[in-house]
This record gives sequence, C-alpha cells and structure tokens, in this order.
Amino acid sequence: MPSKTSPLTNIKALLFDVFGTVVDWRSSVTDEISLRTFRKLSSQENPLPPALKTRLEGLTQQDWDRFIQEWRDSYSAFTRSFNKDTDAWKSVDEHHRDSLVELLGKWDLEGLFTETEIESLSLVWHRLTPWPDSADGLAELGRRYATGTLSNGNTSLLRDLADFGGLSFQKIFCAETFKTYKPDPAVYLGAVRALGLQPEEVALVATHLGDLHAARACRLRTIYVERDREEAWGKEEDRYIEAKNWVDLWVTEGENGLLTVAEKLGELE
Repeated sequence: MPSKTSPLTNIKALLFDVFGTVVDWRSSVTDEISLRTFRKLSSQENPLPPALKTRLEGLTQQDWDRFIQEWRDSYSAFTRSFNKDTDAWKSVDEHHRDSLVELLGKWDLEGLFTETEIESLSLVWHRLTPWPDSADGLAELGRRYATGTLSNGNTSLLRDLADFGGLSFQKIFCAETFKTYKPDPAVYLGAVRALGLQPEEVALVATHLGDLHAARACRLRTIYVERDREEAWGKEEDRYIEAKNWVDLWVTEGENGLLTVAEKLGELE
C-alpha cells in the first residue's frame, strides 16, 4: 500500500512566528535586566534611595523570572484583546514600554530607571538572541521556499531582530502590516495574499499550538516546533493531544528545531 502523501509536499512558502519560535526571548530579556539591575546596585555615582535599594536587593532570580513572564504575558493579553474595529492602533513597541512602566509600579520599583532607561530597556525585544538552530535553519529553508515572518511584533522590531540575529527572512509580515493582531484571520490570509499563493501552499512554523490552530482554520499548513517553556496548552489537555492529529509536522524539543524542519521537508522532495 502506498504511503500517505504529506500535505506539506505542495507548499511554496513558510511563514514564521518569531517570539519563542525563532528567538529565545526569555534568556535575552533575563540577561538584560540582570545586567541593568546589577549596575544600579553597584553604582557609586548615582546611588539608589535606601528603600528602593533594599527592595531591589530582596528580589530573587525566581522573582525576576516572574517579572519577565508577566511582561511577556501582558503582550499576549494585549494582542488578544485588541479590537481592530474599535481600538486605535497601538504597536507592540508602545505596549512593551507602557506595560514595563506598569510592572515597575506593581512591583514597587518606581524610580529604579529613568525615562530614557525605560525606553531603552523596553526595546530589549529588538535584541533577542536566536535559538542555536534558527539562523542556519532559515538559510537552508530559504533555498527551497519563500520565507517570511508572521509575528505580532511591529515592522521595525522584526527588521532589527533579523539584523541582530542574522536571520535571513525574505519577507517581513506582521500585525502592523494588516493593522490587527493574530489570531485574527486577516493576518494569516493577508500574508498569503501578499505572497500571491493559496492558503494550502503556505505553512506556518510556530511554537504555539494556539497560533497554529488559528492558521489551520484559515487552511494554512502547520509545522510545530517545540521550545522550552513556550507552550501554553498542557500536555494532558485534550486539545494538546488532539493537535497531534492535525499538525502536519511536529518537531520535538529533543530534535534540532528549524534544522530538523529543513531536514524533514527535504525528505519530501
């Protein structure tokens, strides 16, 4: 009996979620905040007020991990709550700055950073380190397919990430392109139209099953790349288990990320 033909055989383009899928946002943001707080605690020229210094010294790495996760979670909540019909457009850069100010207040850290430092720190999302397999994997995939971002990040953010990480995306598509955020179908289908293709000819590569589920609803093909601490769906949940029946290619965390995607797709030729 002949083997089943993969639905990925006919794809002509790959679109990539970026945060978590292509770049390791968690370690990059952690390193940046660790460096900045260390400098604040050790500064002799501009010493912190005693109460603020005591507060800062009392925070553990676990506390900072929670702070950083809350910053990331605020991004997810913002993009999901955005209503293109009623809300004025707000970029992810603007959100990151506003949510950072809000978090510093919530964590009793007001005054820790100047306005200029807050602006600079909020742009750490432009300087995220790629996963070790990302640059080479993208280069390999770009030899056979059109490649592009499909992220909720704004255009300048994604261009900076590509430059910073040596990521050879051929196209930059994002929420700002379509003035709405994933999982709005307008984002997925807008990118497909811009490529001049049909949905079935485009695959989304992502580390979040919710993103892939929305893309699948728009008839795109789906490639799941597991990354450490990225998946919101619990492995015991029915929706996670069911996803293994509809994801077209599943790359486990023990494999080699985008390089494995390139290898598996190469086997279809």
